[in-house]
Amino acid sequence: MVNYQKHIDTLVHRLSATLEGLPFDGIAFHSGQLHYYFADDIYAPFHSNPHFAHWVPLAGPGHLVVARPEQKPKLIALIPEDYWYEPVTFESPFWIDSFDFVQVSSQEEFQAELGSVNGLAFIGESCEVARELQFSDNAVTDELLTARLNWDRTIKTDYEVDCIDEAAKLAAKAHRAAREAFESGGSEIEIHHAYVIAIGCIDAELPYESIIALNEKGSYLHYVNKRTERDGKVLLIDSGAAVNGYASDITRTWTSKSAAPVFQEMRDAFDNLERNLCEQVQRGLNFIELHETAHREIGKFLSTFGVLKVSGDEAFDRGLTHPFFPHGLGHDLGIQVHDIAGRQANRDGGTIDPPEHYPFLRNTRVLQPGNVVTIEPGCYFIEMLLRPFRSNSDSSAFNWELIDQLSSHGGIRTEDDILVTANGNRNLTRPYLPE
Repeated sequence: MVNYQKHIDTLVHRLSATLEGLPFDGIAFHSGQLHYYFADDIYAPFHSNPHFAHWVPLAGPGHLVVARPEQKPKLIALIPEDYWYEPVTFESPFWIDSFDFVQVSSQEEFQAELGSVNGLAFIGESCEVARELQFSDNAVTDELLTARLNWDRTIKTDYEVDCIDEAAKLAAKAHRAAREAFESGGSEIEIHHAYVIAIGCIDAELPYESIIALNEKGSYLHYVNKRTERDGKVLLIDSGAAVNGYASDITRTWTSKSAAPVFQEMRDAFDNLERNLCEQVQRGLNFIELHETAHREIGKFLSTFGVLKVSGDEAFDRGLTHPFFPHGLGHDLGIQVHDIAGRQANRDGGTIDPPEHYPFLRNTRVLQPGNVVTIEPGCYFIEMLLRPFRSNSDSSAFNWELIDQLSSHGGIRTEDDILVTANGNRNLTRPYLPE
């Protein structure tokens, strides 16, 4: 990766400001450890500590990056000799020369290479591991230190953008394969299989469990079941890919010829609505305001198609868009799909809570260059959310006959990944999945 060494240089350079005023002269980032399922002897799928993954895309538990300001970081890779699992091997990975790298096979060797931990903060999930490595309790996951690390991770380096871009390219290829399977009459499980085969991964290597929803199942926002019924009217697919630990997150809604003509028209119009919201992303924009803009536009959309019998502005003012669009407009994206610090007030911490009437909004910050966010408006026909309106004072504003017709189609969601730049934005999804 061309920009990787610059990425490491940036992280090392940031350390002085990160540690300012704190009683540490460096940070040890632990990759994490394996966990058994409760009362079982099977491991849960392993995910690296994202702060470790920010430094190096080395998978697996037990590794450690030791970083100090203006010094080459040290990477201790714990690769036990084992005949139960295939061992990790290295063939000159692109990242190895950026570290003082050492590979060990036992905890004794690991401790010897680590040496004294005086002055080091520990960033990792396990206090038990930290104590085994001789870290004091007050050196473990300091709150202010963690806030600063979280904040800095929201400002992506060129290397990180490259990874997300490649992940978008890979996911777009899989989305096209999934669409072909849908148009051939495939079931949810068959569409999912087409998706992972196109990527060339197993399910555990996806950045999140794929949402492959046919028809009414699209009204369940995090639908992850995979049923075998075929020949769907509508496919809502929300799935990404990962490159060097960085995720893409893409959603598309597709229709077949058996879908109601009005729903097909709505799908196309909603795609344009989402594109217009993406174009508004820029530095200095408060994400809460963009979320409100999305509600206003969805109000107009519902009015235009006769789902609501009032104007778009009135629909927004009366809160009638909420049962159709109950989630947030988007979130930060990076090593974690729902990346950190979307509600953080400033570099030293604090929280900007979402407005009371938008409780699920994950980003409440003012956007700045280097942020990568998703833009994912939705419009769904969810009976449990619509039911209260059937009998309250707002009932006459709803076209219940049309809503009941469309409920079997589930809903519509479109999602792209957007980089905030100095002069606007860059859509990381549409170059690879323009439709």
